[in-house]
Amino acid sequence: MNEATSAKGDGESLSACGHLDCSAPSHRVMLFHGHSNPELAAAIAKYLDIPLGRALVSRFANGEIRVKIEETVRGSRVFVIQPTCGNVNDSLMELLIMIDALSRASAYSICAVIPYYGYAKQEKKTSGREPISAKLVANLLTVAGADRVITVDLHAAAIQGFFDIPCDNLKALPTIADHYRELGLHREGLVVVSPDAGGVARATDLAEHLGAQLAIIFKRRPEPDKTQVIEIVGDIEGKNCIVVDDMISTGQTMIHGVEALKARGAKKIYAAVTHSIMAGDAVNMIENSPLEELVVTDTIPVSPEALKMSKLKVLSLAPLLGEAIRRTHFNQSVSELFL
Repeated sequence: MNEATSAKGDGESLSACGHLDCSAPSHRVMLFHGHSNPELAAAIAKYLDIPLGRALVSRFANGEIRVKIEETVRGSRVFVIQPTCGNVNDSLMELLIMIDALSRASAYSICAVIPYYGYAKQEKKTSGREPISAKLVANLLTVAGADRVITVDLHAAAIQGFFDIPCDNLKALPTIADHYRELGLHREGLVVVSPDAGGVARATDLAEHLGAQLAIIFKRRPEPDKTQVIEIVGDIEGKNCIVVDDMISTGQTMIHGVEALKARGAKKIYAAVTHSIMAGDAVNMIENSPLEELVVTDTIPVSPEALKMSKLKVLSLAPLLGEAIRRTHFNQSVSELFL
């Protein structure tokens, strides 16, 4: 059986500097995780200087998920770190069952830390007889016993409204902007490009961080995961471009946009996404594209195949998530992280 286990905590709480402190609030902080991204959970625990809680997450012989919390959580503020990636259904069920187990074990509060929120693409009905799966997942988390949700770059910000509990939607853009400043790409002649009309707010945010101009790619979707570029609005000829999006799945949307930019005279083209799903032939498409560099974060584990890419740069959001957890524990503002 596979197990997700880690060292036992000592029951103390977080200090304002992120370390353990007996004089902090009486409810101790505990971190748990499932199988979907243990490396990120370990990095968050290291940032906070808190050991990960011990939990058995395995399978029964019939394939059902088995969870057992292997230490006392009564009266604790518990944070469960589990992006719903990889096998989305298994990751989601692991998370729901862990929350239920913690709730029945009398945890004081339970915060689901979901760096990547699965089923977010189905946040509205585009035609008759379709589900709104993002709302269903929000309902499941609440019914399971979660008191709060922390996530990163939701596919649609309106998903926050699906929750009847607090939901903090963190932004990866400040971390991404810092990377481009280090590369010297925050000067004149830079254009931030939105790959579609729905991503204009995200692209505008990055453009403001970098003092860049804005361009928009208009496209149509003849079918799911298929795109066709119609027009590009904005001055891109002879300029460096950064295409920014919340996720990259098959890579077709991104690469078609990059090729269209190159055909219209763009100089060097970079791309940045928060969630690196990399499905199908995405790795080969990106490696053979005109892209100079693709920036992703570690909300989703990057596959060994993708890590071999010469054009890939992975940024860690562990400090951001760790700081959000610390501020949540001390009832401090999370939005101040992005001012």
